[in-house]
Amino acid sequence: MAEAERVTQRQRAILTAIVESYIATGEPVGSATIARLQAGSTGMSSATIRNEMMALADAGLLEQPHTSAGRIPTARAFRMYIERFGGQAAVPDASRLEIDARFRDVAGTHAILERTSHVLATLSSGVGVAIATMPDLDTLEHVHFSRLAPARVLAVVVTRSGLVRDRVLALDRDLSAVELETAANFLNENFRGWSVERIRAEIALRVERERSEYQRLAAAAQELWTMAVPGLAGPGQTVYVEGVANLVGSQPMGSVDDRERLREMLLALETKQRLVDLLNAYIDARQESVRVVFDLEEQAPEMAGLVLIAAPARLGGESRGTVGVIGPKRMQYERTMHAVGYISQMFERMLEEH
Repeated sequence: MAEAERVTQRQRAILTAIVESYIATGEPVGSATIARLQAGSTGMSSATIRNEMMALADAGLLEQPHTSAGRIPTARAFRMYIERFGGQAAVPDASRLEIDARFRDVAGTHAILERTSHVLATLSSGVGVAIATMPDLDTLEHVHFSRLAPARVLAVVVTRSGLVRDRVLALDRDLSAVELETAANFLNENFRGWSVERIRAEIALRVERERSEYQRLAAAAQELWTMAVPGLAGPGQTVYVEGVANLVGSQPMGSVDDRERLREMLLALETKQRLVDLLNAYIDARQESVRVVFDLEEQAPEMAGLVLIAAPARLGGESRGTVGVIGPKRMQYERTMHAVGYISQMFERMLEEH
C-alpha cells in the first residue's frame, strides 16, 4: 500500500498544519500549537493530536530534534505536503500578473535568462538558477558590436538555429567604432559556422601563438567574445545565478561544523559547473511538470538540507535549458512551484516575442 494511502485524512490535516507552522516559524511544533491552530475546525483535543503525531512519527513523517515535545517534518512529510499543489496546478492570476510585470520590457535571450534568475530569487527568497543550453551543433552565424559610450559596448550574437544573445559589455578600456567593426569582421570571417566553445578555444590558441598586430586584434576579439558569451560552465551552457546570499540567514550557525558546511554550500552554489551537474542529475528535459527534490545530498553532500524546485525550459519543442530555485526546506512551496512552472512555460513565448 502506498504511503499516502496509509495516512488518514485526519493525520494528513495534522501533518499539513505541522508543515505550515514549521515553515512559518522554524520551530518544532507541539500538539498544543496544532490544537490552537485547528480550534473550531476539527474539534480535536491536544491528546488526540498528540497520539496522531506519535503515529506520524512512527511512519517516518515527523522527527524530534531534541528532548522537547515539539516535532519537525521529515523530507517524506514535505513530499506528501507538496502533492496537493500538483505539477500542473493552474497559476493564480495574481502570481501570473506579478511575474509578467517583472519581465516587461526585457528583450533578448541573455536579458530574459538573467531576469529569470533574479525573479525566481526574489519570489522564493532562495537561489534563482537559469541554465541555457545551446544545441551541440548550434554555430555562429553573425556577431555585431556597437559602441554605446566610452568603454561600453552592445554585443549581439546570432546562431544558425536563430538564437539571439545580446549583452551590454563594460570594458576596462575604450574601443573605437573602427576597432569594434574590425573585431566583428575578424570573428565573422574566421569563425562563422563554428561552435561557441570551439571559437573560444581557437582564439585563445591564436593569441598565445601570434606575436604581432594580429595578436592585438585577436586579443581584442577574445575579450569581446568572452564577455559577449559569458558564464559558460561547459560546452554550450550558460549559467545565471542570483540570490546566494538569501541562504545565509536560513542556515544554522551554532558551531564550527555549521559554519564550514555553510562555506562549502556557498562555494558549490558559486561553482557553475556544479550547478549544471546537479540539475542534469535530477531534471529530465522530457518532463512536463515542475519537479521538487529533497535529497540533493545524494548528488552533492554539501547541499544537505536544501531543496531543488525546477523544470525544463523549451524553445521550438526542444529543451533549451532549465529554470529553478534552490532553497531551504522552509520555503513557500506553492508560490515557488507556480513561479518556476509559469516561467518555464512562458520561456518560448518570451523569446518569440523578442
